[in-house]
Amino acid sequence: MVRFGGEPRSAGRAADGTGPARSRERFLQGEPVERGVRTPILDSWRRCRTLGLSPDQSDLPFLGDFDPDGRIVRAAVPVLDRLQVRFSGSEINISVADAHGTVLLRRFGEASLARKLPAIQRVPGFVFAERVAGTNGIGLALAERQLIRVYGAEHFAERSQASACVALPVRDPLSGRIEGVLCFGYPRGAENPALRAVIRKAAQAMERRLLGQSSGRERALLRAYLTTGAEAAGSHHRGIAVEELAPELSSRDRAALMEKAAELISRAQRAAVDVPLPDGRRITLVSRPMTSASGVEGIAVEAVLPYSSASSAEESLVIPRQVDEVAGFPAELAVVSAGPPAARLSAAPPSRRLPDAAPGRLTAGPKGVTAAGAAGVDGVDGATGGRPVPSSSARRLVLMGEPLVGAYALAARRRLELLSEASGRIGATLDVHRTAEELAETVVPRLADFVTVDLSEAVLRGEEATDPLDDLRRTVVHGIRDDLPFIPAGSRTDFGPATSQLRCLAGGQAVLEPDLKAAAGRLAQDPEHAERLPADVHSLIVVPLVARGVVLGIASFYRGQDPAPFGDDDRALAQELATRAALSIDNARRYTHERTMVLALQRRLLPHGLPDQDAVEVAHRYLPAESDVSGDWYDVIPLSGTRVGLIVGDVVGHGMLSAATMGRLRTAARSFAELDLPPDEVLTHLDNLVGRLDREDPDGEGVGIIGATCLYAIYDPTSQRCVLARAGHPPPALVRPDGEVSYPDLPAGPPLGLGGLPFDAVEIDLPEGSQLVLYTDGLIEDRHRDVDVVLDELRGTLAHAERTPEETCQAILDTVAPAHPCDDIALLVARTHALDPGRIATWELPADPAFVGEVRASALGRLADWGLDEAAFAAELILSELVTNAIRHGAGPIRVRLLHDRTLICEVSDSSNTAPHLRRAASTDEGGRGLFLVAQLSQAWGTRYLPQGKVIWAECGLDAA
Repeated sequence: MVRFGGEPRSAGRAADGTGPARSRERFLQGEPVERGVRTPILDSWRRCRTLGLSPDQSDLPFLGDFDPDGRIVRAAVPVLDRLQVRFSGSEINISVADAHGTVLLRRFGEASLARKLPAIQRVPGFVFAERVAGTNGIGLALAERQLIRVYGAEHFAERSQASACVALPVRDPLSGRIEGVLCFGYPRGAENPALRAVIRKAAQAMERRLLGQSSGRERALLRAYLTTGAEAAGSHHRGIAVEELAPELSSRDRAALMEKAAELISRAQRAAVDVPLPDGRRITLVSRPMTSASGVEGIAVEAVLPYSSASSAEESLVIPRQVDEVAGFPAELAVVSAGPPAARLSAAPPSRRLPDAAPGRLTAGPKGVTAAGAAGVDGVDGATGGRPVPSSSARRLVLMGEPLVGAYALAARRRLELLSEASGRIGATLDVHRTAEELAETVVPRLADFVTVDLSEAVLRGEEATDPLDDLRRTVVHGIRDDLPFIPAGSRTDFGPATSQLRCLAGGQAVLEPDLKAAAGRLAQDPEHAERLPADVHSLIVVPLVARGVVLGIASFYRGQDPAPFGDDDRALAQELATRAALSIDNARRYTHERTMVLALQRRLLPHGLPDQDAVEVAHRYLPAESDVSGDWYDVIPLSGTRVGLIVGDVVGHGMLSAATMGRLRTAARSFAELDLPPDEVLTHLDNLVGRLDREDPDGEGVGIIGATCLYAIYDPTSQRCVLARAGHPPPALVRPDGEVSYPDLPAGPPLGLGGLPFDAVEIDLPEGSQLVLYTDGLIEDRHRDVDVVLDELRGTLAHAERTPEETCQAILDTVAPAHPCDDIALLVARTHALDPGRIATWELPADPAFVGEVRASALGRLADWGLDEAAFAAELILSELVTNAIRHGAGPIRVRLLHDRTLICEVSDSSNTAPHLRRAASTDEGGRGLFLVAQLSQAWGTRYLPQGKVIWAECGLDAA
């Protein structure tokens, strides 16, 4: 059983099929994982999935230009040499990485490992940061900033399943910054809990060597603390890391402790403060001044904890004492992590080492401090009643530094932290309004108590900003409380000439109002345009939002809770934050503009309505991606003989090029389909077209940047059969009248644009009332979901044959479509109908002119039965001409068919492939006018080719009838 930041869990694969191995399989399949995996590991898995990492990835980035003589390398080499001797003959792989996860040094307990292991485990230079390598010891230690153990299936990558490791960050003792990571790797079966004590000792030795590279003033303060601290009234000193103070603390809690310690240093006074934790516990921090022998003045901050004489079990396995000593410090000095500008270390000998503080011991920290014999404590911050610290308490050094340097460092660090957070937080989305909200949420309450953001209306629409003085609109109002008297969001803002906002817009520079009371007289001259402010607001900074030389709007920062007014440093910080936010807002505006144009183009190129036909009942949906719009399309194409063509397609890529290519492909596909070509031939022509588009692209350079997938189906209601072919597209779903759902086995075919490969068509039966569901891959493909699982969900959703196509479309979007689609979704649902056999008349006759009259008479009789006497004259002439042409120029047998649908369709087929041609006959010609008459008497006519022969058809309108 192990525990690092989570509940005890079994390591490796359990005998009953549970544990991390099974949990990892479930996680990779998209199933919820609640038990069987430790919290840091599960958090890391989730980050890996968010980053789109693949567990099968075998390659890692390699950096050959790392610094072979950096600070961490110089500090680590002697320590690693001794560790190599200590672990001689074992399968331990010792490595040191820098703060970015790049391995700088490697040592092996067994020399043969350097030959047997793969390159990424034996050669320095490979990057093991979590963002590229997934869950591993080095990457997770950097992410969690604490001691980490990763075992077997807890690794994200498949290549590491047989390994285990323990890793610990190595910090600069004076700055608190992580300089690198020390990691022990070993086979999964060679687990030894004592390695945790060894790696702590080794990391402390490396930190001592880093301390030796620090300045003389810093070391002088540490020497003074060791000299005076050991004499403190009855207390026991031990330098500790915040992680050891409370191992279960989150990184945010640790940062809060270090922040409060740095604040105590900057105050330059004796004080005590209780630092509350989110779970109700409190940790008491005590600060006391001290002066070194050389006159360097500083402040030491200690944590006051109960003392126990028990020794830690981890002390039994230690690093040998032949460690390098820093000048003036004993070798047993245990240097551990600290935050700027300070150091943490321990002067206690091993026999006096204390166990890690248990959670219960932190519940009620001492309510007083020992001030090196002083009876009282000045400047106490928090509920410390001045009572002396019990004699059974330990004061453990947390932070040390010079007050003046600490004050500047604290302010600088807070500014840097705010800028760092802003870099990762502002602009996380490509939404103008949300980006403005991110600016406000970042600075409240760390810089200001209230923030308002006003943007040009043109910017909110995604257009270029024109005159921000005339079209500003309140976009964001955010503060430390909700009852804000500011102009509400969504309202138009109009600033008068006396306001700071107008001066900011007019001058294009940030305006600082350190004392709003002094500006009250000026604002009173223009009460109509003055901003209503909370009563406690006393200071204001107004900053223009300028990007690429264009003013997008303004941001106003108000302070009230902090008694200190805004200063020049605050103005510079606000200006920097506003500049970053303005660039992100402008990027979002440009993206909004481009996406709006692409969506408009997409809508113009997609069908605006469905054609009138009786073969299928159709419903469709088009759902654009949340980010970039791509080139999905669908179409319903009426064909000759009451047939209908159904097509969906998807152009590779996103943006304007994909949308424009989609329009060209949709037009071409419709043209090829209206030539009555079978599905496989239509795909062949589209494949050739995509290849030509690729070659003709001036920027493509023939590298195949254009590609597409497509599925085309032709349904014939007279035979209730459907012919389908696809080019790299997902297969359709077929819902039969009894509710059975299947995915027809269609040859996948290559995507369009590859060229040279054939497409195969498949013919299936579709009983009346069946539903054919065509879709693009955006519906089923998502990096967070398994395709097979989604197809099963789609099958379950479709198993309701009683639904109409409209209801089916909506059910699919509600249950199957991803909540935040990253690709466009085109959906087409068609319920089939059958043409009444009573509306079909068929005759077969030999190639003999004598039978023309009989067919004509039979056709007239059938038209009379259908009540189409008004259309009989035109139909008789058309049939006579088409049958005569088939007898004279074609080959028998000849087949005549009449179809009574929305129009009257006359079809004559024969076994010849000779195509008829319409021509203009001269006045002296005796023939050549037959097809001309057919064209004049019919609404449309054409030729459809069969595997053997052809069909010539003509449609007559029934308006007269």
